[in-house]
Amino acid sequence: MAEDKINDTDIAMEENAADNAAEKPDYEGEIINIIRSNDSPRVMLKKLEDYHGNDLAGVIPDLSPQERKKVFRVCSGDILAEVFEYLEEEDAGAYLNEMDLGKAAAVVSLLETDTAVAILREIEREKRGLIIDALSAEVRKEIRLIASFDEDEIGSRMTTNCIIITEDLTVKQAMSELVRQAEENDNITTIFVVDENEEFYGAIDLKELITARSTRSLESLIMTSFPYVYANEEIGECIEKLKDYSEDLIPVLDNSSRLLGVITAKSLIEVVDDEMGEDYVMFAGLTAEEDLQEPLKESMKKRLPWLIVLLGLGMLVSGAVGSFSTVISQLTLLTAFQSLILDMAGNVGTQSLAVTIRVLTDENLTFGQKMHLVGKETRVGMSNGLLLGVMSFALVGLYIMFFQKRTAMFSFAVSGCIGFSLMIAMIISSAVGTVIPLFFKKIKVDPAVASGPLITTVNDLVAVVTYYGLSWLLLINVMGLRN
Repeated sequence: MAEDKINDTDIAMEENAADNAAEKPDYEGEIINIIRSNDSPRVMLKKLEDYHGNDLAGVIPDLSPQERKKVFRVCSGDILAEVFEYLEEEDAGAYLNEMDLGKAAAVVSLLETDTAVAILREIEREKRGLIIDALSAEVRKEIRLIASFDEDEIGSRMTTNCIIITEDLTVKQAMSELVRQAEENDNITTIFVVDENEEFYGAIDLKELITARSTRSLESLIMTSFPYVYANEEIGECIEKLKDYSEDLIPVLDNSSRLLGVITAKSLIEVVDDEMGEDYVMFAGLTAEEDLQEPLKESMKKRLPWLIVLLGLGMLVSGAVGSFSTVISQLTLLTAFQSLILDMAGNVGTQSLAVTIRVLTDENLTFGQKMHLVGKETRVGMSNGLLLGVMSFALVGLYIMFFQKRTAMFSFAVSGCIGFSLMIAMIISSAVGTVIPLFFKKIKVDPAVASGPLITTVNDLVAVVTYYGLSWLLLINVMGLRN
């Protein structure tokens, strides 16, 4: 009976799950059916307005060029601008090319300025110029301002969509200015304050301004210690500072401390994602990110540089192994445990590399703190190496004695050398995994370039020399062991 109840419960749960799955709306299917219907433009627009921009953006790539043009003609600039905010920049550029000039200009003028600039960069120069010329003078000025910054500068990710007031206003005047500017700008959670020279002075929280009495001074509402960044700062250098604050908007200043625009939370997430993507590909030994549509030639160009470097280092490792050929010929058993030493050395080095690169995101590290990091990683490597060395000594010794049918003295002499070599290799690898990114940082090279493959290959070289060097010294010369 109990079993029947359990089975009945399982069946009911499965039926509920199936019902829930069946009830889940198929927004993409609904949108495609609307677009492919014979509804009049007005009816179609009314139906499409009910869907979120992200849902509409998910459908656009599945439409034919003719169907996309139909959507672009029917939908207003506001709807299309929301859709384009959720598209990949390269795809958005291609779709913008499919629009007529007037609609394309209308969409660009309604986009966040940084998004508009990123999409325009994907369009051929001639049409890009025509679209920019069709924009209002104010929008054109904003776009040219953002486009004036390099892609690795934080200014290229800012938007001018924000509320800016002067410090000499009353609370009532500030509220009136907020209402006036809110017609054009929707980033209103924080109001930014400048002085008579347009230099950044501070920020006011929207709630504070709304709830303040009209008799209260505006000065008392201003947060003068609000975080900010300079437009020419490199993204990689100021990313940690941005992440440390939970503000929706971070002001961006020029070199004269004048307020140019803001970094939104959405842009910040994209910046962090891009930086992580760049670090990831460097860890993998690539020079740039790839996608599924990447041509063969381009993928090869991105991968070959590091592979050539690693080939050279690999030849050094092979040369090091070859130089110990006499050791291997006299104790062939050693080759069975070579991968153990190499793999552990590479693993430890990669761990230290990951910790070091994470710590190096703090630009304020002193020389003493960096040396402390090297010492700490070396101590960690020594402690783990000692523990794993003892385990290797016991387990490898027993393996050789029982499975290779060697004497206890021979077995534990070899395993002792393996354990000692493992400990030394792990200590050196920990130091190497820390020192290399520190060195790269010192010479102004992104420490992520000290990628996993590079550290692993360098540590292979260290491990080979350590392992066979100690075997030659201790097992063959001191103890006189042979096959």
